[in-house]
Order: sequence, then structure tokens, then C-alpha cells
Amino acid sequence: MTDKPERKSAVATKRGDDGTTGLLFGGDRIFKDDPRTEAFGAVDEAIAALGVARAELGLKAQYGTVPRTLDRLPELILRLQRELFVVGAELATAPDAADRQKPGETRVTAAMVDGLDAVLADTEASVELPREFVVPGETRLSAYLEMARTIIRRAERRAVALRRAERVGDDNLLAYLNRLADLLWILARAAEQWESRAATPSRTAGRHARDAAES
Repeated sequence: MTDKPERKSAVATKRGDDGTTGLLFGGDRIFKDDPRTEAFGAVDEAIAALGVARAELGLKAQYGTVPRTLDRLPELILRLQRELFVVGAELATAPDAADRQKPGETRVTAAMVDGLDAVLADTEASVELPREFVVPGETRLSAYLEMARTIIRRAERRAVALRRAERVGDDNLLAYLNRLADLLWILARAAEQWESRAATPSRTAGRHARDAAES
């Protein structure tokens, strides 16, 4: 018998078998439970969660059930996913290598934050805001957006911890994450209303009060 040639994978480099990972710029390899890894890992999760929301819109388009008001949402979600890769790149950079980052490519810019503000203002103007906390799950799309929002909040918490430890130096990154979480909440409410659904209030009394007002 002849030995089978060893197959090598371009993805499985085996360098992470010891529980470490490399950074995008600078520094030694760090452990996969390092606060920095936790931060850009949460951003990666958010990108995937937004992908589920975009896939849901694709499924709706396939069956011709996308409201006209949602036509531009897939494009917006894709834009947010790509911008989150910039966030992840900044988080995956060692502090002493920050000068190697490129604005808008591997470092969050003020213009990116301003861009979220513009979308937030436009969307909020077209949405009736709830008067109390709401329970996610009125529609699948809104639930996916809410899931992405909560993951972004976790990424924000991890980034704040890095900032407090002076391991992240730019305020734009924290502002972007904070604003994005707000935008995703508004988009979830918009998705419900664009599909003629009302958010479920967190208190039973709230539901009863709304039903009574509508009767």
C-alpha cells in the first residue's frame, strides 16, 4: 500500500490550534479569549446576523412579497456589513500599529458615523415609535435585526473595555457602534410597520391598553 499524500487546507492553517490568533496589524499572536478577540469576534457575529436579515429579504423577493418600502433595505444592510468589516479591522489592530490603518478601510471615520446619523434621521421620520419597551419577534425580519442589534451592543461593551484599558484609541469606533445599535432598533420597528405589523409591548397591560384604544 502507498501512503496517501497529505492534503493541505488554505483555510485550516493549524496555527490557531494552540488557542491563539493573529492580528491584522502589529503585535504578537493573542489568545482567542483576549478582550480584543472578543470585541472583533462580536463584530463578526453581527455581520453574520445582518446576513440572515438580508437573506430573509432575498427570500421575500423570491416570492414577490417584499413591500415597496423595503426595496432599498438589502442595499443598506450590505453597506452596514461592509462597514462593520472596517470596525473589525480597527479592533484587530495593535495600538502600536494604528498608523498603518487607512481611514474608511481599516479605521472608522467621522464620515461613517455621520452616514449612520443621516439614515437614522430619515428612517425615524417615517416610523411611529413605541412608547415602551417592545418584545422582538413580531416578524422574522425585525427579529433578525434585533438580534444583530444586541450583538452590536455586546461588541460595543467589549470595545469600551478596550478603550478604558487604552487599547483602542479612536472615539469614532465607539460612536459608530452606539449609533448602529440605535439604527438597527429603528429599522426593526420600521420593518414591522412596513409589513403592517405592530410591535408587541413588553408589558401585558401595554397590549391591553393598545387594544382598548383601537377598539
